[in-house]
Amino acid sequence: MSSKILVGFLAGAAVGALAGILFAPDKGSNTRQKIADKTGDIKDSVKNSYNEFVDGVKQTYAGAKEEAEDFANKAKAKLDGVEHEVKNAMS
Repeated sequence: MSSKILVGFLAGAAVGALAGILFAPDKGSNTRQKIADKTGDIKDSVKNSYNEFVDGVKQTYAGAKEEAEDFANKAKAKLDGVEHEVKNAMS
């Protein structure tokens, strides 16, 4: 899921939740408490989504780095083998 879609979804959910709270008939103090609670829930949700996104990026980077290192090691080993064969052929 791309980050723009995730942000859009979370923003829409936040607006919908706040609109529902504001239009529901209730005492002002209850409404303020509901808004505070919902804001905390949304904050936690965004924080968790962000952490999952960062973890995914870190895992992808680590995997790509490992693959690049493996490729470089294999290429160096082949180059060393070819160099050895050329030295043997020249002797």
